[in-house]
Amino acid sequence: MKRIFNYFFKGLLIVFPVFATLYVIINSITWANERLNSLFFEDLGLNFPGLGIFTVFLVLVSLGFLFTRAFSRPVLSLVESLFVRTPLVKLVYSSLRDLTEAFVGEKKRFNRPVRVELQSGVFRLGFITEEDLARLNLPGHKAVYCPHSYNFSGNLFFVMAEKITPLDMNASDAMRYVVSAGITKIDEA
Repeated sequence: MKRIFNYFFKGLLIVFPVFATLYVIINSITWANERLNSLFFEDLGLNFPGLGIFTVFLVLVSLGFLFTRAFSRPVLSLVESLFVRTPLVKLVYSSLRDLTEAFVGEKKRFNRPVRVELQSGVFRLGFITEEDLARLNLPGHKAVYCPHSYNFSGNLFFVMAEKITPLDMNASDAMRYVVSAGITKIDEA
């Protein structure tokens, strides 16, 4: 009986991550597609699988194309200036814009992984986001963002430069390692 349970759990270790991932992806796509189909095509009577997601994909690609062209920069600047001047909208818009830019924009911020000593012998993996904190009266400190495991959040620490050790690893590998709570194996550099 013990051997059967052992085989059962080994089988579960193989099957669970695959099916859980597929389940989440399929349900997310189905949910998004249903919402987008009803939003865009309900009045036309169209209901093709994937049509809503494909439509959003085309809209985003088109917007990206338009806003990277020189003729549309003034329009984008006008919209952005309106958002930045509106009190509550400014907080939400600028925070989300900066976070998006940090991951995928031209000003990528999470590209310098470091090890931070928080107390004697206790370390966290993080990413330098600001080199000079003199404007915060913290000369010799750096801003280090330390993401949480299994979550899309984290903490910002102001750390003395001598407590920071740059890591010789790819930033995406470092992020995967942290988010997986250290379970993901990192290839040797």
